[in-house]
Amino acid sequence: MTPRRVEPGEDHAALLQLIQTSFAYMEGRIDPPSSMHQLSLENIAKHAEQNEIWVIEQNDTPIACIFLTVKPDTLYLGKLAVNESSRNKGLARALVTLAENRARDLGKSKLELESRVELVENHAAFAAMGFDIVGETAHPGYQNATSYTLQKPLKGTLGA
Repeated sequence: MTPRRVEPGEDHAALLQLIQTSFAYMEGRIDPPSSMHQLSLENIAKHAEQNEIWVIEQNDTPIACIFLTVKPDTLYLGKLAVNESSRNKGLARALVTLAENRARDLGKSKLELESRVELVENHAAFAAMGFDIVGETAHPGYQNATSYTLQKPLKGTLGA
């Protein structure tokens, strides 16, 4: 299954549903609630227009996705989602590899993402893909860290 880039004018309903169902396990685990609750079809179309969204599909239905945002020296990974029945098949790793290649194409020296403090299994999965925790942030109104910033330096790029 080869990832394909999502276009702004597509119907994004199935993509929104993939993200909502894939992030449902976080309900009641993370505080504050996921930003996924503010995601809309319009937000997805705007992101596809201004940045990049990649999907892996099965029978024309998205089963995995990743949102990429170009920052000054990094490529930011967001909304990495894999539907439950497709997990542990290397799809997240395939999308992260795609992100590495896109970052190199764009001249970026590292990948970056954020993961909620409570999601320790995600920290382990990203560590296995070469990411390190490099910082922490607190959402507005919170005293303690609510998210970790993780980065992966890219070999073969300037600055890496």
